[in-house]
Formats: sequence, C-alpha cells, structure tokens
Amino acid sequence: MEIFEGLLFGFKSILGDPYNLFYCFVGVLIGTLVGVLPGLGPVGAMGILIPFTFNTTALQSIVMLAGIYYGAMYGGSTTSILVRIPGEAASVITCMDGYQMALQGRAGPALGIAAIGSFIAGTLAIIALTLVSIPLANAALRFGPPEYFALVCAGLFTFAYVGQGSTYKALMMRYRP
Repeated sequence: MEIFEGLLFGFKSILGDPYNLFYCFVGVLIGTLVGVLPGLGPVGAMGILIPFTFNTTALQSIVMLAGIYYGAMYGGSTTSILVRIPGEAASVITCMDGYQMALQGRAGPALGIAAIGSFIAGTLAIIALTLVSIPLANAALRFGPPEYFALVCAGLFTFAYVGQGSTYKALMMRYRP
C-alpha cells in the first residue's frame, strides 16, 4: 500500500505544476541532442548541464536531469545505427544490429525499433525499481559488518575466477602487461 501512496504523491507533484512537464520535455530534448554526440554519455551530459537547474525548484531539477539521462541514453542509438559509432556502452549492441539494417536501407525502421525499445525498457525499469525499492532499502539498512565482509569476499573470488593465470596473483590483484 505504501508503494501506491508514493506513486499517487509523485503523480500529484509532477502534474500539479505544468512547468514540471516543460522541464521534462526540455531535458529529454537536450539529452537526445547530447546523446547523439559520441563519447559524451548521459552522466557527462548531466554533469555539464547541472548549472541550468540552479534557478529551478528541486523537483524541476530532478525531473530535468532525469529527462537528460533518458534522452541521452536514447540519443546514443542514433549514431550507433546511422554511422556505427556508439555514443555510450549501452549502444554497442544497437551498433551491431542497427547499422546492418541501415546498410540494407532500413535506417528508419531501425531508429523506430530503438525508440520503441527504449521507451518500453525504460518504463519497465521504472516499474521494477518502484516495486523493489522499498524492500531493497529495508534490506540495505540491515547490512552490517558480516554482510559487507561477504560482499568483499564475493568480489575477490569473482575477480580471482575471471583473472588469467595464477589464482594467487589474481587475488593479490597484480597487473602484468
């Protein structure tokens, strides 16, 4: 029940002021334009554009920065499909399949598939995050020294398993070119 109350409060906050939707639109537009630039990903775009949010409310700033993030994540697929240059790491697979469609003269459908897929994946991720956030936060608050030690050990064992050569050297994290 707490999740639905939070969702209702969020929609009430966003839809209560029309400027919030305007800032979301501006953020997505700027993020999409920045996402087309190869090498400048969503985090870089948000970092560069933070000063534009100084004269707004906290809610408008967060909405605009979220719009910049989602727009930049989608904008990276444009260069991946058209010129085979991924804008960020998330666009590498789009680069492989989308560029092949563009070579066959189907760049429009490839861009449409990327846009629809980005919308569906973003929506499902937000729904999943909404449903999992409260139990995950409660579990994180119960973390203590034994759990942190177990996480460190799991990380070291994973690193040793992935490392090549001697397991001892991998555990000592020694790099040898």
